[in-house]
Parts: sequence; structure tokens; C-alpha cells
Amino acid sequence: MSTPAPQSAGAGPATSWIGRTRERLEHTLPYEKLLPETQPAYVASWIYVFGVLTLAAFAMIVASGTLLALEGPAWYHVSSAGLFFNSLHFWSVQLFFLFMLIHLAGKFFMAAWRGNRANTWITGVLAFVVSIGAGLTGYLMQTNFDSQWIAFEAKDGINATGIGAWFNVADLGQMMIMHVFLIPAVVVVIVVLHVLLVRVHGVVPPIDAATVPDHRAAVGTDRNEEAG
Repeated sequence: MSTPAPQSAGAGPATSWIGRTRERLEHTLPYEKLLPETQPAYVASWIYVFGVLTLAAFAMIVASGTLLALEGPAWYHVSSAGLFFNSLHFWSVQLFFLFMLIHLAGKFFMAAWRGNRANTWITGVLAFVVSIGAGLTGYLMQTNFDSQWIAFEAKDGINATGIGAWFNVADLGQMMIMHVFLIPAVVVVIVVLHVLLVRVHGVVPPIDAATVPDHRAAVGTDRNEEAG
């Protein structure tokens, strides 16, 4: 007597919230969009590079900042290795904001919210705004006279807004937990959402390239054909 073969998991509609969530994700985030093999030909323009450069600088910030947090101020103020990673973290932040500003400016003049990409633009702007808070708390984390001056100058401005009772820039412990964990966690979530939206809706084409297909025009393919 033969036993019936088990039914395939995808044979019928999902009957649980897990199955419905899986189906929604498969429909919204198909693999060919998350991991595309080709990009539109216009992505070869230099203006499209600054988004990736911003992500690279952010990765360096997280890596160097994690090491600084584990070793502590006594290490990055005194030892040669600590001073090196402290400088690496500092200059990564400068490049991060430089690349992000160029990226935002380029997308603004390209009207990057076209083609149902408004949420992509909004998450990019939110990432920039939240990163300003990370930069401020980072300066307060230096534990030197510079950070002390910044803290007490910022204190008056923040108290004038009425949020000084919840955001005390003179409290090093509070600034540390916000700079090391809370704000970076928010930035990571926003950046991941931003990248997913870029994958789902595609890279925005230039305004003067309305007739160019929005996808499947491979950059590498065109160059290989010219070389041949």
C-alpha cells in the first residue's frame, strides 16, 4: 500500500499569517530585484556613485566606532593605535556627510521622487537628519575640552526648544548610549529600508532620459559590445 506524496508548500494559498507574510515578501521583494545582475546604462554616470560611497563610509564608521567603544577613551586618547582609529572614525564621518550631501543634491535636481519613489526620497532625507544627531552626540563623546564647550553651547539651544529634560547633552552616559547604540540603530533601519526601496522601484533615470528603459539596459553589456 503506497502512501500519498506530501503536498508542496506552495500548492495552495497560505492559511496562516506566516505564509501570508512569506507570500507578501516574495511578491514585493522578488530575488531578481534584490540581487539584480545588470543595471541601467545611465547608472554609469558619476552622480550614481555617491550613494554607494555613502554606504561605504557608513560601514567604516560603524567598524571603527565599534572598536573605539570597546576600547574606551583612555585607549583612543593615548595609544598610537587608538589615535589612528579615532582619526579613521573622524574622517569617515566627514566623508559620510560629504558623500551624502552630494548624493542628496544630485537626487534633488534629478527629482528622484518620480515614478512612485517618494518613500525612497523621504527615507534618504530622514537618514541625513538622524545622522546629524549622531554627529552631534559623537562630538560630545570626545571627552575633552572641545566636547565640553560644544555640550554647554548646545545645552542652551536645546533647552530653548523644551526638550532639554529628555535630551541632556551634558550627561556623558546618556550621550554615549545614544551615540553608540540608539541613533546608529535608527540609521541602520532607515538605510536598509532606503536600499530596499531602491531595489524595488529601481534607480531613478535622469530627467532627460525619459525614453530610456528604466531597467535591463546592462552597463557591462554595452561596454563589452563596444570592446568587441
